[in-house]
Amino acid sequence: MKKLKKMLAAALAGAFALSLAGIPAYAAPENVSAVSAIVIEAQTGTVLWEHNSREKRAMASTTKIMTALLTIEAGDLDREFTVDPLAIMVEGTSMGLREGDRVSRRDLLYGILLPSGNDAANAAAVSVSGSMTAFVKLMNSRARELGLNDTHFATPSGLDAEGHYTTAYDLARLAAYALRDDTFREIVGCTSADVEFGNPPYKRTLYNSNKMLKRYDGAIGVKTGFTDNARRCLVSAAERDGATLVAVTLNAPDDWNDHTKMLDYGFTQVRAYPLETSCAEKVAVAGTGRSVGVYAHKTTLALTPEQRTKLTRRVLLPGFVYGSVERGDKLGEMIFLIDGEVVSRVPLFADGNVDVPQEEQGFFSRLLEWAGIYV
Repeated sequence: MKKLKKMLAAALAGAFALSLAGIPAYAAPENVSAVSAIVIEAQTGTVLWEHNSREKRAMASTTKIMTALLTIEAGDLDREFTVDPLAIMVEGTSMGLREGDRVSRRDLLYGILLPSGNDAANAAAVSVSGSMTAFVKLMNSRARELGLNDTHFATPSGLDAEGHYTTAYDLARLAAYALRDDTFREIVGCTSADVEFGNPPYKRTLYNSNKMLKRYDGAIGVKTGFTDNARRCLVSAAERDGATLVAVTLNAPDDWNDHTKMLDYGFTQVRAYPLETSCAEKVAVAGTGRSVGVYAHKTTLALTPEQRTKLTRRVLLPGFVYGSVERGDKLGEMIFLIDGEVVSRVPLFADGNVDVPQEEQGFFSRLLEWAGIYV
């Protein structure tokens, strides 16, 4: 009885602490069908709930998050080209490409991310890297750059293949990173889109397989997947009250309901707090005897109550700047840290103008060069 009373007291104390923080107590998700699952806060990467999230598993077409990201990073999105006839000869889901079709990388992105076209993924891979083999190498190189240490790609489409795996944790981090790109974010948030391709190209409509966009309030993406080996896989993201969450399930028979539970729980764990971005420091303008102040745009950061108490900030500004300064020029940044890890970067801009005549800029340029300081 005493033990039970202590447990109840601890639970009530926890609920009281959360209510003081303005976040209601909420039970962790139960009966999640996924073999592996996780929900994180997108900006900080904070894990809000997880289940077997570090187990390596097949990922099916959630692979296409990386394929789309690399296609975007390759640029030249609106130039039309003829698709590689061998690349589009692939089983599974398709955007409908045929031999001789002309298409742009941008329209391929819609084909990759909405109907999950394996033909679109392969066509984009050949367009970007010259071959699917070279593109897969690029996928793995980018994964290492992003610190996805438990991820390895073997195909651009996500069809089952030896050595093709990830973890729920890595996949959540990849999706959070991809969502920072405006083009990626716009496309995965579309329930449908009009594109043009063919020989000659003509308009047709593609539809998104991600039902969360219509089922969940605030949903903004991102990608479905299924193969016989991976089973049902899903990456979702949602925004509410300034917080963005990413949820991942791998091998989840009831994924739509899993994600609803996980996201609902996640949103009870974080709140978007305004960051203190006022700054009294000034930056000297070399050779003028004048200085310029700085300002930052108002911004928020989604944190748990515990994280809020640990948040610190550091102002990073140069000792001086050389040449004329105009209001709005970026001069430095303010970084926010939790336990020594950077969780947010806020640019600092000049709040005024300082004009340096051209002849003076030349003089100070030679002076700095003589001193061994190059600008």
